[in-house]
Amino acid sequence: MALAHNTRLTSAEMTALWTQYTNDTASKQVVTYFLHNVEDSEIIPVLKKALKAAEKHLDFIAKVFKEAEFPPPTGFTEKDVNSGAPRLFTDTFYLLYLNHMATLGMESSSLAIGTNSRMDIVDFFQTVVQDAMSLHCLIKKITLEKGIHNRSPYIPVPKEVSFVRDQDYLGNMFGKQRSLNSIEITHLFINVQTNTIGKSLMTAFAQTCDAEEVRHYILKGKTIAEKHISVFGNILQLSDIPVPSPWDTAVTASTVAPFSDKLMLFHVTAMTAAGIGNYGVAMAASLRKDIVIKYAGILREIVLYAEDGAKLMIKNGWFEEPPQAPDRNQLTKK
Repeated sequence: MALAHNTRLTSAEMTALWTQYTNDTASKQVVTYFLHNVEDSEIIPVLKKALKAAEKHLDFIAKVFKEAEFPPPTGFTEKDVNSGAPRLFTDTFYLLYLNHMATLGMESSSLAIGTNSRMDIVDFFQTVVQDAMSLHCLIKKITLEKGIHNRSPYIPVPKEVSFVRDQDYLGNMFGKQRSLNSIEITHLFINVQTNTIGKSLMTAFAQTCDAEEVRHYILKGKTIAEKHISVFGNILQLSDIPVPSPWDTAVTASTVAPFSDKLMLFHVTAMTAAGIGNYGVAMAASLRKDIVIKYAGILREIVLYAEDGAKLMIKNGWFEEPPQAPDRNQLTKK
């Protein structure tokens, strides 16, 4: 992809490129490890596709950074992965993990397209979206064929158009509630799924991380994920809606670390940040007061957990600082 011109990078463009570069350095190391352990011949092309996309993205961003004399983030390197480590996840988990990452990639790239101005960068993020969509659709096709795709719950098709005529539709803080609507079901389903993937990931990381403080933090995250799965699952069950199947079997019994503690902690904090976004959207979309209150409570819990993760990364010297505006007050003192 050719660079269109030499226009200075805006703060939004710096953010999008810096974040994408960091994420793709992590993805490259993780997928490289997956490729060393995968057995299913149908999944190998999926992993190769993901790795090729990450490398292509890194090449483009590196050119933009060089042109702008912008030092690229350190991100993650071969030092952060032990490709020779025994298998830590099953092949099924590779598909679930990459599908989750592709979904996050589509969301973040869409935001970049909306906020970036330089057309070469907009075109690049259109390519990133297309890569994520292509990967997502390929994974969906394979999981459907293998019978391991988790469909969202079925509900009856409405027989007629109807309007809400009573404020009881908004529910109460306590007591009997109306049944869930499709929007609320969708968000509850998504949040059960993402917490289940996060729980499996943290189970594996807790088995293999080196630092006790990092292990303690990850185990706390696993407990939070289990709690949130239970909260969302209970809401679904009270409306006789099936809860998505768990994937705890996706983690093997290996205790040999395939990734550095830095990379594992980055994963946990990144997924926590994505969870905060999911909960915020779900809270805004849900109309029942009791559900909104539950989202508000667990949102506070996960925000505090994310803050603890940031402090732990800073303590270990792993928190790479994003591009920052100059401190004008400090400059004037000089």
